[in-house]
Amino acid sequence: MIPVSLLEEVMYESMRRAAVYMPSDVTLFLQKALEKEHEPLAHEHLAATLRNADMAGKGKGLICADTGFPLYFITADQHTEIEGGFSSLWKAARSAVIRATEENFLRPTMVDPISRKNPGNNLGKAIPAIDLSFIDTDMHTGSLEIIAAPKGGGSEIFGTFYRMMYPADGREGILKFIYDSVIESCYAGKVCPPAIVGVGIGGTADICMHMAKKAAVLRPIGSRNTDKDTADMEMLLEKAFLDADIGPMGAKGTYAVMGVHIEKEVTHTAALPVAVNAQCCIGRRWKATVRDDLKVTYSGDFYE
Repeated sequence: MIPVSLLEEVMYESMRRAAVYMPSDVTLFLQKALEKEHEPLAHEHLAATLRNADMAGKGKGLICADTGFPLYFITADQHTEIEGGFSSLWKAARSAVIRATEENFLRPTMVDPISRKNPGNNLGKAIPAIDLSFIDTDMHTGSLEIIAAPKGGGSEIFGTFYRMMYPADGREGILKFIYDSVIESCYAGKVCPPAIVGVGIGGTADICMHMAKKAAVLRPIGSRNTDKDTADMEMLLEKAFLDADIGPMGAKGTYAVMGVHIEKEVTHTAALPVAVNAQCCIGRRWKATVRDDLKVTYSGDFYE
């Protein structure tokens, strides 16, 4: 059984690491883009991003000053046991975020949406947000996987789009909506590109938005949907963005987008919901795995 005290420590540590270490797939993409990007200003933006990440990893600040929204994506299996039950996850997450905020790994950016009053600890009724899912496995692991993702404000504010389209809009209409949304979000560097673009197609409005968020935040850069037609759409869009003449931070260049990740779900016969959610160029997320023997491993590797 996983004790609450261990959960609090793991959720704090994964959030702390997400704020100071760049995931390996993001680092690799930016390094390769730096080699190929020939526009001077775009090249310098990439170089500066990598320098900042290097300094943060050495204990000299954060990867980015905007630590945004504190999010947790948690996966358990049918044998996972937690002290006090799974509701303890929310208690542990709140304690972890309070500590991370007090120690300046998270900036206190969460405010009341109307009064704008700032509680100073990044807590709300549903913040920090927890996405909890379960996997069915034949192995009696009893493990728990926690991914902390402090999602930057710019990518969420300027990189979120939703439209209930008409079924008659079809594939071409979907592609145009995604393309136009990403171009608008990358204009003047609003989402701090190169962006990781998540897309949700189908389901209800909230399911659609949720798919887009998870596709942007969790999927390894360059991974493909297992459905061939959907994967073809991902590659077509990535090629279109390479040819858009928009680069890092919205400057003239090539790499406005790191990858396009599309997820889909069945929907009502009269509906065609489509959502786009962007993740910024530092792609903050850090993974912790708690085994049934209470051993913990941390990793920034998100390769498939």
